[in-house]
Amino acid sequence: MAAFGGFRQAVGRCVIERLRPDHRAPLLKLEALAQSGASGQQLAEALADDQTWVLGDWQGDVLAGYAVIAQLPFDAELQAIGVRPECQGQGRARRLLGEVITLATHWQAERLLLEVRASNLRAIALYRQAGFQEDGRRKGYYPAADGATGREDALLMSRALA
Repeated sequence: MAAFGGFRQAVGRCVIERLRPDHRAPLLKLEALAQSGASGQQLAEALADDQTWVLGDWQGDVLAGYAVIAQLPFDAELQAIGVRPECQGQGRARRLLGEVITLATHWQAERLLLEVRASNLRAIALYRQAGFQEDGRRKGYYPAADGATGREDALLMSRALA
């Protein structure tokens, strides 16, 4: 893996690579389906930022999943991860998370940080299986999902890398 420039990793029949600004359209289309919570502006900024990588999981010419990871002074942050609904349950998020951990380790980050909706039990289970632990909670951080009233907590999680 190169510290700068390209990143391409074949994983089975899938290819995970660093997305470029010209991948914006398929990335936005995927996010509209995956609904991970990243805005179009956030994704466009991530594609253009040298300190942020967007990894894409391609199945042929279809972008099936993505993850956004930012390089911080001592840590790295998983900012978003999303998988097409019809591709969920195939291990794509697990593979993307593995590549995120590899990249953060390559950057010599001490920890990998993330936040997740308290109701996203599937994601929380994935993160725990990957060695993440809960560090705290932001009360009422997210608007309620799926038209519900009220607010939802965010769990703050991290995984030591060094």
